[in-house]
Amino acid sequence: MVKNLEDYMKSFEGPVEMLRNSQAGPNAYPGVPAEFTNWRDEQWGWQNTCVLFDQSYHMVDMLLEGPDALALLTYLGINSFKNFQVDRAKQFVPCSYDGYVIGDVILFYLAENSFSLVGRMPTLSWIQFHAETGDWDVTIHVDQRTAARKDPSRRDNYRFQVQGPNAMKLMEKVLGETPPDLKFFHMCTMNIAGKSVRALRHGMAGQPGFELFGPWDEKEPVQNAIIEAGKEFGLRRVGGRAYSSNTLESGWIPSPVPAVYSGDKMKPYREWLTENDYEAKASIGGSFVSDTIEDYYFTPWDLGYGGFVKFDHDFIGREALEKMANNKHRQKVTLALHSDDVMKVISSQLDSGEMERGKFWEFPSAVYSMHPFDKVTNDKGETVGVSTWVGYSSNERKMLTLAVLDPEYAKPGTQLTFVWGEENGGTTKPTVEPHKQFEIRALVSPVPYAAVAREQYADIEGWRKNS
Repeated sequence: MVKNLEDYMKSFEGPVEMLRNSQAGPNAYPGVPAEFTNWRDEQWGWQNTCVLFDQSYHMVDMLLEGPDALALLTYLGINSFKNFQVDRAKQFVPCSYDGYVIGDVILFYLAENSFSLVGRMPTLSWIQFHAETGDWDVTIHVDQRTAARKDPSRRDNYRFQVQGPNAMKLMEKVLGETPPDLKFFHMCTMNIAGKSVRALRHGMAGQPGFELFGPWDEKEPVQNAIIEAGKEFGLRRVGGRAYSSNTLESGWIPSPVPAVYSGDKMKPYREWLTENDYEAKASIGGSFVSDTIEDYYFTPWDLGYGGFVKFDHDFIGREALEKMANNKHRQKVTLALHSDDVMKVISSQLDSGEMERGKFWEFPSAVYSMHPFDKVTNDKGETVGVSTWVGYSSNERKMLTLAVLDPEYAKPGTQLTFVWGEENGGTTKPTVEPHKQFEIRALVSPVPYAAVAREQYADIEGWRKNS
């Protein structure tokens, strides 16, 4: 008999123990090859020529429709919905009653009373719960990601992203005319290969580009037209290995732990979720360890979403966020790891003597759980923050992490220590081999790390930067 999440959690000492020893590894990126050329070349493409991301497989797409659709989103989101119109999009962020982030997705305003929300399941489950249990005149259709589908061969819609310095030249060629001059996160309709395509002005590593989507059966001709047009402009197709590493340059933290495991007001939701849902199967990994699940939650300010918080409407979590608003907030940064110390971890894999090996570095993404949490310490050994994404940028020639730090340690140029590997030889996750922890020198650096991303996002409040 399937248990609900609330009952399932009782099988463990607590939610932290459940998540740290979960058997789930990092999120997979199905549907595309691991590499089309090689991941170094594909990373190079988004900074130097242009790339095609095929995002048709790994994200969930929820269609929310009905007279109360906007009212429901307003009730759940920290965002303001003033002046939100058809053919606009925004990063939608809901919080728990205690003001901690449940997740974030991209919200598309498709037509009157019609919205699409695309991203990971925790945010979408939260919306679905309220749609089903509240008095809202809405309908919901959930198009699951490929890995969770009975029929993995198709989706409702394809979804591409074209970006990079040559993206606009490519788009001009494929359209046969100058691309529309859209503002960031505005949408329009284009014609590609005789097909009507919805287009969102977007970018993922600071470079200009478009996100393109349309009916699944029209995927192939649209994709082929983009690939053919891109030959002239050095187009690289990006595979699953490189895809998740672009966030290291753009500065978006992709995997906050959904803040649903505690709080009496959240109990009805935990009783609605099952032991087979994302929240029960998720995993936490890394050197940061606390018995308190709240220590793994993030506020909007932690993630750089402080600018999204608007008290111009009533929403779940408003009271808690009003109390937090004037406090000092942790800040999102990039940590550039000292190359000599990284090499010590790598060389430990090649030492056949008595030296204990460190946790293996995967390239380019070194993430080995769904929610990575590594400890960041000062010169006294005190924990001053957490790193929550780690990997290698061939463009920057650096091992980088995205971290959330106490404000007094968040100034660029500050020297800290990043602790790599799990304590006591590691947890029981199958992605974890016996190892010892290594301390690695870390330099606090700007977020986004890539200069072009900082410049592109400079005037966009809250977007993948610290507010």
